[in-house]
Parts: sequence; structure tokens; C-alpha cells
Amino acid sequence: MKKIMQSISLLVLSWACWLIAPAQADEQVFTVSVVPQFASIQTFRDWTPFLSRLEQATGYHFKLLAYDQPSRFEMELGQGVPDLVFLNPYQMLQAQKKHNYRPLVRDSTPLSGILVTRQDSAVKSVADLNGKTIAFPSPNALAASLYMRAQLTEKNGIKFTPIYVGSHQNVYRQTIIGDVAAGGGVKKTLEKESAEVQSQLKVLFSTPDIAPHPLAAHPRVSAAAELKIVEAIFAMRADPETAKLLGAIQIPQPMKADFKRDYAGLTQLKLDRYVDTRAQ
Repeated sequence: MKKIMQSISLLVLSWACWLIAPAQADEQVFTVSVVPQFASIQTFRDWTPFLSRLEQATGYHFKLLAYDQPSRFEMELGQGVPDLVFLNPYQMLQAQKKHNYRPLVRDSTPLSGILVTRQDSAVKSVADLNGKTIAFPSPNALAASLYMRAQLTEKNGIKFTPIYVGSHQNVYRQTIIGDVAAGGGVKKTLEKESAEVQSQLKVLFSTPDIAPHPLAAHPRVSAAAELKIVEAIFAMRADPETAKLLGAIQIPQPMKADFKRDYAGLTQLKLDRYVDTRAQ
């Protein structure tokens, strides 16, 4: 009797495992990390609907990682934590070098940094910022900080005091209230601000264009999964409703990204001297 009960128990256990195992094996969960250009609450608001639609289209599950501190994002990126990551072009360069992340898609519109001042500011040219305090989102934000500081220092020859305020939103608000003479951002993040915020700022200077932020994948994401994700994103572009979701994550006109074409040339900018390695 004991042997019969043991046999039945084994049979039930095997049957249960047969039911459970396929679901676990088929379920793929990818972590998605987003560079903190905005407060984490806005990142969740913009990316959650997009990832929900991506789940429907691919059958994969996506866990969003959002950060209020750029240093935490850069630390986890440096450790290779995220499976998928939306990151700035210089971070793409470093992530490819350290972990062989591959850029999948990016927007078609080039990226350029902007330097903004108050509309009523006495600052009329970059030269007027000599000796002033300028806000930046973080030391390693590319267009808004790294490239901008390099341009101001090497091309325009001015000396200034940089302060880092955590996000593009904070930069614009610090500039509006007059705590700083100017602030570094990018056109896309300024355009996401309210009309009231935009009306109080003017663009004083812009950096040369570069390829914008890509969505990149860690090598542990299979080529088949990458293809499925990219195809789903391109399909969203064709539908007016889902196209809005792409606009919210700053990829309104997606195109395939290519590391060599889009990002390898950034090494020629020689921005290493402006990088804060403590955050990596």
C-alpha cells in the first residue's frame, strides 16, 4: 500500500510539473532601464504604456527600472544589470565597450544639446556666461552636459561653475527661478515641458548634431528576441494610436541603430576628460 501511495504521489508531482514547466519556460522577463532625464514618476508614466503594448505584441514581460539619481543608473549599467536600456550616446559607447550592449533602435531626428537662459536674462551671448554658474542634469549626460561643457570650454573659451541638479526638469526650473545664469538640456526634453515653462526660456546655444539615444540590448538577450522587439516597435509606428507611445519615449520615428555608423565616432570628440568616473 505504501509503495502504491508513493507511486501515486510521484505521478501527481510529475503531472503538476508538466503543467507548470511550459509556462515558466515560455515566460521571458526582461528588465528595462531608462536614463533619468526626468523624475522617475514621469519615466513610469511615459514608459509603462509603451512596455504594456510591447508585451502584447511580443509575449515577453518587461520590468521597468526608473531612477531619480543618475549615479544609480550609471552604476547598474556599469554592472550590466539591465537587459534592455535606453541610454545616451556616450553611455552607449561605454556599455558596448564594457558589456557588448548592442543598439537596436533610435529616433531618426538627430540629438543636440541646448543651453537655455531666462527670456528676460541679461545674458545675450555665450561670452556673457564667463564666470557664471550653469546647471546641468548630471556630469555624464551627453548632449546636455558632457558635450555642452566641452563646447563651452574648448570652442568658446569661457570659465564657469557647473552644478548638477539631477534631471532636465530641474535644470529648466533652476534657470527660471534665477538660481543659475543658464542650464544645459536637449530640445526633446524642453519640448515635453508645459507651455508655461517653455515661454520663460530661450535657447542661447546649441551643440552640433549627433545620433540620439538608442534602445540597446545586453548580449544575454537572444537575437530572436531582439528581432521580435524591433519588429513590434516598427509596427507601433504604423498605427496612429501606438505611435503616440513612441513619442512619449522619445523615439517617434524609429529606425534601426548601428553602433559603428551612429556611435563609434564619438571617441573622436575626446570627452573622457569631462566624464565623472565615480558614477560608473
